[in-house]
Amino acid sequence: MTIYLIGIGGSGAKCVESVVHLASVGLFPQEPIKVLFVDADESNGNVERARNSLNIQTECQRILSAIDKQQCPWMQTSIKSFDLWSPFAKNSLNKELSAFFNYNNIKQSEPALANLFDVLYTDKEKQENLDVGFRGRPAIGAAVMSQVDLNRLDEEPWGTFIEQIRADVNEGKQPKVMLCGSIFGGTGASGLPTIARLIANKLNEINIRERVKIGSVFILPYFGFTAPAGESENGIYAQSDKFLLNTEAALRYYVTQAQGIFDTVYLLGNENLARVNFSIGKNTQCNQPHFIELYAGLAAKHFLTESHPQEETIVLLSRSRSQYINWDDIPDGHNVQKILGSTTRFAYTWLAAIAPELTNAKQEGFKSYIRFAPWLSRFYDADPKKPLQFDSNQQQNAIAIINNWCKDYLRWLQEIHQCESDRVELFKHSIFAQVEQLQGTKLQDLILGDNRDAKTRQRNDDPTRIKNSLNTKNVQGNNNGTVGLAQAVYQACQL
Repeated sequence: MTIYLIGIGGSGAKCVESVVHLASVGLFPQEPIKVLFVDADESNGNVERARNSLNIQTECQRILSAIDKQQCPWMQTSIKSFDLWSPFAKNSLNKELSAFFNYNNIKQSEPALANLFDVLYTDKEKQENLDVGFRGRPAIGAAVMSQVDLNRLDEEPWGTFIEQIRADVNEGKQPKVMLCGSIFGGTGASGLPTIARLIANKLNEINIRERVKIGSVFILPYFGFTAPAGESENGIYAQSDKFLLNTEAALRYYVTQAQGIFDTVYLLGNENLARVNFSIGKNTQCNQPHFIELYAGLAAKHFLTESHPQEETIVLLSRSRSQYINWDDIPDGHNVQKILGSTTRFAYTWLAAIAPELTNAKQEGFKSYIRFAPWLSRFYDADPKKPLQFDSNQQQNAIAIINNWCKDYLRWLQEIHQCESDRVELFKHSIFAQVEQLQGTKLQDLILGDNRDAKTRQRNDDPTRIKNSLNTKNVQGNNNGTVGLAQAVYQACQL
């Protein structure tokens, strides 16, 4: 089974970022995930961060692809990307609505149609540059998005996207398509229904719709902002005081006009709005991750792994206390805590205890340093005639890749805890706030709600014990250079 994940707009990209991290830790099965970003704002900061995390994951999964997935589910899921599609990809010079629809030509050849265009859009909306997205105007975005022609299939990546779904069906697989985005802004609110309808219609046309499940994560308002002084109230930009009104209109549309498109819909929002910096778009629109996106990633996991009833389904999530999130509020919380906890312990241990040793070995010389870290000899060859040389480009590159992944993962995990409107009590995030200065002695305090007794935590969560365990013969897995070392550390950190 393959899941095709489409992140639409900035919030959609942040949902993809969450899926990337949850798949990295082993919460998703081994079936591949294929990702497509959709945004008119090709330099959107949220999109760029998600693409960067995806690139880091792809590199790490590549070097770890040969490890035993039964022993080490970390990085068991491959993620492939169609990259970013923009409706303005073929119109890079003039990204005004009037230019996109050749308004001046229409005015000459079909004046009645031009008059309708004038009724639907103000002069300012027609002339505003849309290279920063749809500026919180779903009516603009829906018109632009509707121009995707899935019948011709000559515009990439849509042609490959549909053909790969068709190939999966022909091979007896059950592909699933999930779209993620907000329904209170511009790009997500316009792209979710429009693109989903186009995909559903195309799958119907080629007679495979009944064999493909289509789901969506609808992100309801969960953040707000204040426009800076000097911005006109009538300006063409997203306005958070209109988010609830936009949401109500969007939900009414889905009830009346979107029947039969989605098999399953997940509704996610938060009554306590986080405050973010105002931005019209581009790389300044880079809001830090939010715990709502953790739920979005878990919704994608549920959609991929659970069986679904024949009738259309709406899934709502709730929590036991307002303004608090703990493991009891996480779907399948016990399993998620175990897998997230194990991988977080690994990432923390690697950066706090293993990476510094590898740096020292590089600086002082491998042969000299192994007397201080004899466990290194289990993974690297001291004999220069053998292939697993610690100083080789291959091994040093692998160390850098794993370092990058650990830092990026802990960065994301730490940021979803930093929500001023809610208290997220999953990990003690303050101890890994500075990934360059981690202290291994704090490992035993990492997981909040850890039910292990204090002696067990003290015994199993001591970095020195973990490093010494690497020198024993009972460490399982392929002790093959840096990859084997990473696998052994992961196993030693499993709960």
